[in-house]
Amino acid sequence: MEDVPSTGSLEALRHRNRQRVVGALARTGLASRADLARSTGLSRTTVSSLVGELLEAGIVVEREDVPGTSPTPGGGRPPVLLGLDRSAGAAIGLDLGHSHIRAAVADLAHTVVVDQTVELDVDALGLDALDHICDLVEDAIDKSGFSRDAIIGLGIGLAGPVRLGTRTLGSSTILPGWQDVPIAETLEDRLGINVLADNDANLGALAELSFGAAQGEQFVAYIRAYSGIGAGLIADGRLYRGAGGTAGELGHVIVDEHGPVCRCGNRGCLETVAAEGAILELLRRTHGPDITMPEVLQRAADGDAACRRVIADAGHHIGVATANLVNIFNPGMVVVGGSLAGAGDVLLGPMRDAVDRYAISSAASDVRIVAGVLGERAEVLGALALVFAEAEGVLPIRVAARGAA
Repeated sequence: MEDVPSTGSLEALRHRNRQRVVGALARTGLASRADLARSTGLSRTTVSSLVGELLEAGIVVEREDVPGTSPTPGGGRPPVLLGLDRSAGAAIGLDLGHSHIRAAVADLAHTVVVDQTVELDVDALGLDALDHICDLVEDAIDKSGFSRDAIIGLGIGLAGPVRLGTRTLGSSTILPGWQDVPIAETLEDRLGINVLADNDANLGALAELSFGAAQGEQFVAYIRAYSGIGAGLIADGRLYRGAGGTAGELGHVIVDEHGPVCRCGNRGCLETVAAEGAILELLRRTHGPDITMPEVLQRAADGDAACRRVIADAGHHIGVATANLVNIFNPGMVVVGGSLAGAGDVLLGPMRDAVDRYAISSAASDVRIVAGVLGERAEVLGALALVFAEAEGVLPIRVAARGAA
């Protein structure tokens, strides 16, 4: 491990500035020198000097001819992009669904090198699913080619609010057997890897911000609409979790105080009228007891009037709740993910109409409502983004030992 210079010395300042540069590259994957100056607040001269040291040490590499790189406005060559050397380390992301566990490993250039899924009844297994999680992580590390020491962290998405500090699931979780269990701490003890846990909607927001539809946005609401409905909030380009970690529980906004009883104990929560279960229940009378959400989406795309009507009604209810969110939070973009996003404008059209009708005009005019572009990969990519976002505190010391002066 690198010997950290004493606090207050010029070398200590330079060490901290190197951390900022390396941490910024870990978060973004690729950046120009000008990008690094903006994101770190350091001068271009300082950034150029630090980058030179990191290039010489083999920690940072230059990446030319990156797909999608545009020439400068004056028609000159596009800027040379910088990234961390792929061998410097890796992150692991986990998406814990009701019927599957998905694990991905990405190097520090944000290239996914392993992405694998195990079909598993997580709801029925409860905490016994931890054994399968650990086995999947071990297998993913083996296949990635990275040593365990190179893993800078593991991010996991959970279906419910994750309390800050204790890193446990809150009471409205879809996984009641996991409530109050220190999942992150348990996995850390079993795997020997630093673990970061967060709500799955928060991770969807991070993913769309980092890799998807919301790149470059500063104020974003990501709505994950599936068996539950949750929102991840991005404020000033950073994830906003609230005082205790429960910000964004959109599914428990009450839309009908005399409606069905929700799993949280209240009546008429948004989830009871607009989540997958509510949609399927309405269609079982006409489409049979075994109809599934993929079938509903396909039938809607094929023009089935009942499927389209039920999805549109769900979109209206979600839109009414979103209008309240737009009034309070004033996002510039709302990104819709989760299985229901597969309905496209059948869902999004009524959402937009409801926001236009029920949000105040100034807030409604500020926001665009779009479908996410990452699909079922959003949560596992968000888990990776969570690790990259926290990398500044753990990564630079590790890689700086490779020779940066």
